[in-house]
Amino acid sequence: MATGVVIGALAFTLIALLIPVQKFGGTNAAAASVPAADDDGGGIQSTAFGPLTPQDRDFVRKVRLAGLWELPAGRQAMQRSTRPAIRTAGMHLVEGHTELDRRVLEVGQALGMELPSQPSMLQQGWLNQLEKAQGPQYEQLFIQLLRRAHGKVFTLVAQIRAQTRNSMVRALATDANSTVLDHITVLEASGLVDFDGLADAPPGTPSAPAPASSTVSRPTK
Repeated sequence: MATGVVIGALAFTLIALLIPVQKFGGTNAAAASVPAADDDGGGIQSTAFGPLTPQDRDFVRKVRLAGLWELPAGRQAMQRSTRPAIRTAGMHLVEGHTELDRRVLEVGQALGMELPSQPSMLQQGWLNQLEKAQGPQYEQLFIQLLRRAHGKVFTLVAQIRAQTRNSMVRALATDANSTVLDHITVLEASGLVDFDGLADAPPGTPSAPAPASSTVSRPTK
């Protein structure tokens, strides 16, 4: 019996070695490294700057969308907050996204892309929450929403920068990387980031802790 068990174990090991590695998730691991993107159905397009994939186009649109809500959020913080750190963060958002928005419009025109002109419904919901919040609650909400959003996009920017074959998209990702890192830095410098809240939030959902007496809801996606 013991001999049979040993022979069976050796046979199982041999079979495992003969099965291609990708059967055990190699393909899935590669797919997981690619950012989730909305497929616009345009396929891979040839441009003077290299192939333009659906993932590339989705990234360009997301850069534009980021500016459409973060610019007004930054201006609002500069006007409403009494904390110098919050006002500084708002100023960095305005300056960074003003330049990045100029760049993304240039990229969109060069690549023949139609870009959004309004924030998404989700982003407008975040702006509405900020509009309703007051005092310390507003400042906490501002920092947490923006820090969560930048943390998510930071990963996306890095992946696009590493993978795209389009030189215009690559240059935009380089600019976006510097801008997002700067914004993360100044947001964290406020001392109001709830890192436990960032970790506990569902992936892709900017979250902000709300006081028990608050009626402000957490954004969902």
